[in-house]
Amino acid sequence: MVEKITKKVGPSFEENIAYMDQILPVKESFDIIRRDMLIGGQKATYYFIDGFIKDETMLKIMDSMFRVTAKDMPKDATTFSRTKIPYVEVDILQDYDQVIRNVLSGMTCLFISGYEVCISIDCRTYPARSVGEPEKDKSLRGSRDGFVETVVFNTALIRRRIRDPHLVMEMTEAGQTSRTDIAICYMQDRVDQDLLANVKQRIEALHVDDLRMNQQSLAEGIFHRKWFNPFPKFKFTERPDTAAACLLEGKVVILVDNSPSAMILPTSILDVVEEANDYYFPKITGMYLKISRAVIAFATVFLTPIFLLFMQNPDWLPEVFTFVAVRDTVNIPLIFQLLILEVAIDGLHLAALNTPSMLSTPLSVITALVMGEFSVSSGWFNSEVMLYMAFVAVANYTQPNFELGYALKFMRIMLLVLTAVLNWIGFLLGCIFVFCFLLFNKTLSGRSFLNIKLN
Repeated sequence: MVEKITKKVGPSFEENIAYMDQILPVKESFDIIRRDMLIGGQKATYYFIDGFIKDETMLKIMDSMFRVTAKDMPKDATTFSRTKIPYVEVDILQDYDQVIRNVLSGMTCLFISGYEVCISIDCRTYPARSVGEPEKDKSLRGSRDGFVETVVFNTALIRRRIRDPHLVMEMTEAGQTSRTDIAICYMQDRVDQDLLANVKQRIEALHVDDLRMNQQSLAEGIFHRKWFNPFPKFKFTERPDTAAACLLEGKVVILVDNSPSAMILPTSILDVVEEANDYYFPKITGMYLKISRAVIAFATVFLTPIFLLFMQNPDWLPEVFTFVAVRDTVNIPLIFQLLILEVAIDGLHLAALNTPSMLSTPLSVITALVMGEFSVSSGWFNSEVMLYMAFVAVANYTQPNFELGYALKFMRIMLLVLTAVLNWIGFLLGCIFVFCFLLFNKTLSGRSFLNIKLN
């Protein structure tokens, strides 16, 4: 763990350079560059990271420094930064902790003999992919840009959509070793001040070594979830238009460097099931999409447990629905068929993620033929079970939130097991448990997932 450096920059140029060489592994690390030169007859030294600096930018800055003569040298660093450095973002640093942090963040730090401070020049350029449409949060009629792994680019994408002076983006950091940049975005005149103060306090009180998993590490750090409740406590989006809309609704948006998504607070189940397409269509169409998604989500949880319940009690099945009854010879009990297929679907999903794109289509066709046709004809599964589980597998992807999809899956498995063991009593208990999981899933705002205030 890296301790905070409290030492101040001193008046001795040689001592400052010696201390920097002691803290930074200049000789061991090829990408940490120390560049010595003369500026106005005074000794000067640059420190910067090779991968974060463009050669053309550094050449222009150094070229302007070579033109400074001894007569032109100001007496203090502030005047020097204002009159001799041809760049926009320049800062004066007096604390070594800030100097080291700036260097490791990609900025250029300059020490000049005779000045008791360090001059920081923010001419860094982070390596980043191009701004493109997210693979997950796609929209039929919306914009085609998405967040990237650089937090400055992400804040610019939001600023482009909200040109209001009330939009505040506070920069902080977390992680003793990683010192990951975190941007807290909110509308000053619309945000819940209590929620905002709570978020800031939790981030400031976060004592972790690093945010190795970026936003997920931050989410786990500021709000510890109960391991047995799988429902999400945060909403994530890779779309800047969705983040901008949430800001205008008074929510808090958190951006973490190296993460191509935004974390939105507070959230409820109504927020999690929303997607961008709901707002890019007329009201009646958007309402239809929301209702359809809610009905499908309900069906994914209760379809197979209700089917199992009626197969265990065939006398309860209305005459008009007798066609859904299993008539083939059942070699494996229904509950085991359903549970095996639940695991098999996840196996196919994981296989698809690791399959090369050029092979995904032919392998999908082979899998559909082999597992669909021969698993039924071989007597392992009933055709009705295969049909219902196929619907459940496809319907899970109607939810824009992966975490919610798996939460619904766990609720469905719990209902299946309880129904198989306790029959209708188990089904009723399972429904009560599902409601309790939703009701007592406390979020950062103090409200439940159903937007009900909890003590």
